[in-house]
Amino acid sequence: MTLPDHHLTQGERRVRSFHPHWKRLIVPFIALVLIVVAAALAVYFMPEWQYAGYARIAVVVIGLILLTIWSFVPYLRWKNTGYVLTTHRFTISTGVLNKSTDEIPITKVNTVSSDQTFAERLLGCGTLTVESAGDRGEIVLRDIPKIQDVRTDLFRLVEDASDGEVDGR
Repeated sequence: MTLPDHHLTQGERRVRSFHPHWKRLIVPFIALVLIVVAAALAVYFMPEWQYAGYARIAVVVIGLILLTIWSFVPYLRWKNTGYVLTTHRFTISTGVLNKSTDEIPITKVNTVSSDQTFAERLLGCGTLTVESAGDRGEIVLRDIPKIQDVRTDLFRLVEDASDGEVDGR
């Protein structure tokens, strides 16, 4: 996903790769359905008049613009946001046209914590907070799927790194 295998260092192995939780796609999906239904109904029920053809084209164009803004762009943001946890680092990659990658060395992680609302507990996602000794200090990552498993893996890797077992074995 966001970190090809040929970018891994010697002895480094991928522990987990994932996107943000699918709940980020609920609102864009609802927008997609509503926009398509509204545009179809507007075109179907449009009365016949001199400029009806142009009006139908305008409805379709406006519908496509709204679909792009409210459905397609959020989907691309979700698809192009990736997290990779390896035995040596935690990589956060974001961006559709411009790419931004943050890497936190496991040896620099000080604290790992997670928060979940009741709804997030039901969905199995949450907010992961990683505090590191680097320049950025604290990084808050929202909508992490399987939050407890990610937190456990990250904490285990931090413990292994502090014990000198950097390869996670």
